[in-house]
Amino acid sequence: MPRRTIRLRRFVGGQAMRRGTQPKVVALGGGRGLSASLTALRRITGDLTAVVTVADDGGSSGRLRHELGVLPPGDLRKALAALCGDDDWGRTWAEVIQHRFSSRGDLHDHAVGNLLIVALWEQLGDHVQALDLVGRLLGAHGRVLPMSAVPLELQARVRGHDPAAPEAMSTVRGQATVALTPGEVRQVKLVPPDPPAVPEAVAAVLDADWVVLGPGSWFSSVIPHLLVPELRDALQETRARRVLSLNLAPQPGETDGFSPQRHVEVLGRHAPKLTFDVVLADEDAVPDEARLREAAERLGATVQLARVAAQDAPRHDPELLAAAYDRIFRMHGRIGPWR
Repeated sequence: MPRRTIRLRRFVGGQAMRRGTQPKVVALGGGRGLSASLTALRRITGDLTAVVTVADDGGSSGRLRHELGVLPPGDLRKALAALCGDDDWGRTWAEVIQHRFSSRGDLHDHAVGNLLIVALWEQLGDHVQALDLVGRLLGAHGRVLPMSAVPLELQARVRGHDPAAPEAMSTVRGQATVALTPGEVRQVKLVPPDPPAVPEAVAAVLDADWVVLGPGSWFSSVIPHLLVPELRDALQETRARRVLSLNLAPQPGETDGFSPQRHVEVLGRHAPKLTFDVVLADEDAVPDEARLREAAERLGATVQLARVAAQDAPRHDPELLAAAYDRIFRMHGRIGPWR
């Protein structure tokens, strides 16, 4: 154990020394989409902060939230796992916190990392301090913050949720339900409305060189960040450059049938004052480049097409995505050392 402690301290110290020459990047989202972005971004910067949605109400997170009244820890756990290094220490801890119990009892399907995070919340009484402690334990290449310290419920207005009434509007409640809803999601909101943002998340956005929003479940992981007033204001006011990273394909249920430009348009409707510098999309996922460019221009952005999809599965390739982010940062950022 002492040997591992020394390794961890050496890594953290080395990371801190490198921060003077690397961009400060904040990535916002949740679930697998944010994990993909973080896995890529940690390859190109040592100054990385993840801001994570806290509206999940399904699976292990939903059970802990219902039983203990805590923030859902699942997306926070996934972000921490994505920030683990590629060495033995990082791979081991990533596997440990992602491990799920399999039993016939109450522990079935709980993730180890969820239990660890909630235990530290109860011990320390501070969401941010506890997550920072987990990050140090894992040797995480960055920091993970919740977007709000209040457990949130996601509500969606859906057209055609009832197949028998394809034009009727319905209200669907809960992130897990919204993510799989039949019909067309038209708008989402948070309950309670106008929740407070975590101050450290606001500060990170205001102090960033680059902010990356997406990819991820569009209505349940990406757009919710724009429904927290203090966080939305910070995104609008920051001097950082902003990247909107699109999904590889529509998500069955939530964005079924959406084109890339439709993703851009619905995000713009939820935050009409928010502008971006770059919209990043996989070059094979854009059937109509001209229409995407038109939608991006309405947000003040240019379009960057790149190969970012893995060849063996419908997911982002970490190395290709890292190369795309690095190219964008260099093309649109400062010339020479960062800060």
